[in-house]
Amino acid sequence: MFKKISKLVLCGALLFCGTAGGYAQSTLQTPQQFLGYKLGEQFTYHARLVDYVRYLADQNPSRMKVQTYGHTYEKRPLLLATISSPANMQRLEEIRTNNLKNAGLLSGQPTGGKQPAIVWLSYNIHGNESVSSEAVLQVLYDLLDPNNAQTQKWLENTVVLLDPCVNPDGRERYTQWYNRARNQQPNASPWAWEHNEPWPGGRPNHYYFDLNRDWAWQTQIESQQRAVVYNQWMPQLHADFHEQAVDNPYYFAPSAKPYHDAITRWQRQAQNFMGEYNRKYFDKNNWLYFTRESFDLFYPSYGDTWPTYQGAIAMTYEQGGSGRAGVVIQKSDGDSLTLSQRIAHHHAASLATVEAMSDKMDQVVQEFKKFYAQAQREPFGKYRSYVFKVKGEEGRIKDLTQYLDRQQIRYGYAKGAGSSKGFNYQNGKTESVRYEKGDLVISAYQPKSTLLNVLFEPSARLEDSVTYDITAWSLPYAYGLKGAAFTNRIDAGEAQPAAATANTVVPAAYAYIARWNGIQDLRFLAALLKAKVRVRYSEVPFEQNKVKYAPGTLIITRTGNENLDAKFDQMVTKAADSLGIELASSATGFVTNGADFGSRSVRYVKAPRVALLTGEGVSAYGFGEVWHYFEQQIGYPVTVLGANYFGSVPLQEFDVLILPTGSYGGILDEKTLNKVKDWVRAGGKLIAMEGAVNFLSDKPDFAVKKKTTDTTNAKKAAPAAEDLKKYANRERESISEEVQGSVFRINLDNTHPLAFGYGATYPALIKTSSLPQFMRDGWNVGVVKEEAPATGFVGSKVSSNLQNGLVLGVQEMGRGQVVYLVDNPLFRAFWQGGKLLFGNAVFLVGE
Repeated sequence: MFKKISKLVLCGALLFCGTAGGYAQSTLQTPQQFLGYKLGEQFTYHARLVDYVRYLADQNPSRMKVQTYGHTYEKRPLLLATISSPANMQRLEEIRTNNLKNAGLLSGQPTGGKQPAIVWLSYNIHGNESVSSEAVLQVLYDLLDPNNAQTQKWLENTVVLLDPCVNPDGRERYTQWYNRARNQQPNASPWAWEHNEPWPGGRPNHYYFDLNRDWAWQTQIESQQRAVVYNQWMPQLHADFHEQAVDNPYYFAPSAKPYHDAITRWQRQAQNFMGEYNRKYFDKNNWLYFTRESFDLFYPSYGDTWPTYQGAIAMTYEQGGSGRAGVVIQKSDGDSLTLSQRIAHHHAASLATVEAMSDKMDQVVQEFKKFYAQAQREPFGKYRSYVFKVKGEEGRIKDLTQYLDRQQIRYGYAKGAGSSKGFNYQNGKTESVRYEKGDLVISAYQPKSTLLNVLFEPSARLEDSVTYDITAWSLPYAYGLKGAAFTNRIDAGEAQPAAATANTVVPAAYAYIARWNGIQDLRFLAALLKAKVRVRYSEVPFEQNKVKYAPGTLIITRTGNENLDAKFDQMVTKAADSLGIELASSATGFVTNGADFGSRSVRYVKAPRVALLTGEGVSAYGFGEVWHYFEQQIGYPVTVLGANYFGSVPLQEFDVLILPTGSYGGILDEKTLNKVKDWVRAGGKLIAMEGAVNFLSDKPDFAVKKKTTDTTNAKKAAPAAEDLKKYANRERESISEEVQGSVFRINLDNTHPLAFGYGATYPALIKTSSLPQFMRDGWNVGVVKEEAPATGFVGSKVSSNLQNGLVLGVQEMGRGQVVYLVDNPLFRAFWQGGKLLFGNAVFLVGE
């Protein structure tokens, strides 16, 4: 028998009845009246959620509008509801544009009357943290009820933007499963089926990405579409509603340390007063909560940090429950947690947030304006200009400028050549760095300079090493750029560099030649292979017509493509034009230096039949990163194989098998692993990533080995008194054995196809606490020798484990290969510089 919590439930019910002492009769249908059940009795399907939001907008055109700002990968609508007083709604566009003018993002001076605070509330970004989309239905009703005097007063001072479900695909995955799995009378036992969500869970989106780690990177379609609308509004506050473990009380601001240096004194103060408004609601109802723990403000791609670096007050709200809780669950203390209670807590936090912004309206608007004035006049951070080489790096620069455009970060091009003292990203030294006319220049003297500096600074200062996510993300490393950060201002013009001209069809061409530098070249190769164009690449550097080409250069000869007849030239040039690829044409197969086009060093690229393993035991995130890479980034077909039937798959149907990170003990038993090895020996290519490398380490026939520990002094001396550990420091002790996403400049053997298109080093984002030892029987293509990380936190007890270790390797096994990727070059899809490397593994290695 579970304890009764009648007081809690009663308080939640009273909260729903309004904070103004009760409502008069309203013709507006409550969520219960519209849906046919009380909120908290079951989970609402996304389509019904959409129906209610649109119903409210239809019933209240003077106080609410709803827009469909996009669709998910599974074609579900993404909605944004805008709610305010009738007077504010009549001048909504003026309020929006005035706000952008205050930020310097729109020219001109603000017009009209007072400027209300703009509040953005995001619900259900993690699909199985589904209570928030239940709570928002009541929040919407309360904000729109004309008889609720208190909320109507708040709306005079605020424009409230609500995204009722940021991740519809994940939510629907969870809701569909739970509503099928639950008992007719919900079972509170934590061992019940309805509390044990199956793989992959509803947390991520369609491609199994964590959308709450994609705010800054915007690799997913939901994030990209949402950012467009966010940038059109630039709210003063953003609140993100989540859930955490079942036993945890509610969490709200102030956030935990570390705070990034870029966070202003005002924003830190705001964390405190936001906590005060929430405490008022929670103390009144005797609800448990905690603050200043676990959830920090550092990593820039969260829903509480990306807005913060753009001048907003931003925070995470965390309710205990998540995908385990269902409608009711027994907690470890014997008490029960109901969906109704969870709804009440998020509902209270939502109203507290709007109330706070209403009360602080004038100060909020003024501080926001001050943030942007400061950004343009005296930017945060030590660097004032970032300059990157364009010539020879056009593909990477194009990817970067497209990203900058999405972020509304302004850039230009160097008016002339010069040099200045700056931080050189390639070698990590502060030295005199030369730049050329036409190089990309990003000045910190602009409205979004704080976001710019957070994303581009070589190394973010970590005031406390106990942090929630990776500690290194600098985009020049992520994009593999050549350039520097300068402490002085570099003059730049706004003129764009000359646009690439269309490639010329050369009917007499012996071959077309394309360089191999970045992911755009990989997309080009994928397009040709899908069109059944035969492509070759050079394993060695060569020179023709006084032009030098690096290993990996694509060579598309007319020979071998005779079946395409006259279509050959058009197919090649059209594919190149669509991707901005500049082709060279050759009238001969002879080269002045290097290997002629008929040499055995010019290899044929077979269109590989690629298989990707998924299912229980495989990391859903790791799988999703690879799946998204093939389908959305390079556009090449991949066959997804389920772990539950993998043992019976005829592997000879495939040329490449990819094992994303995961725990493979339950998938690759001895019999199945032997089958995989036989397939490799017969000519297959196995690509193992992160955890899969760890699984294969030390197993028979695999060349990768874990580092051994010195056991000569097995019996270690007892620690000295001053070295004894304190229990209170257990969290800090644990991180001394961690690597929290640090960038290392790994040494590359760029004569190997796995490293074609790269220089002598590659900035790898290392997340493991130990690297395998160098291989005796294999190619150690990418290694860490004795370098310290370029940026990021490494625990003191594991730093030696990351020296003299393997990061990228290839083993010959019979007629096939095993590719070891200890570093995941596709991490969260934002590490742009690694995408060509993964393409090398799939298309070039072993060909």
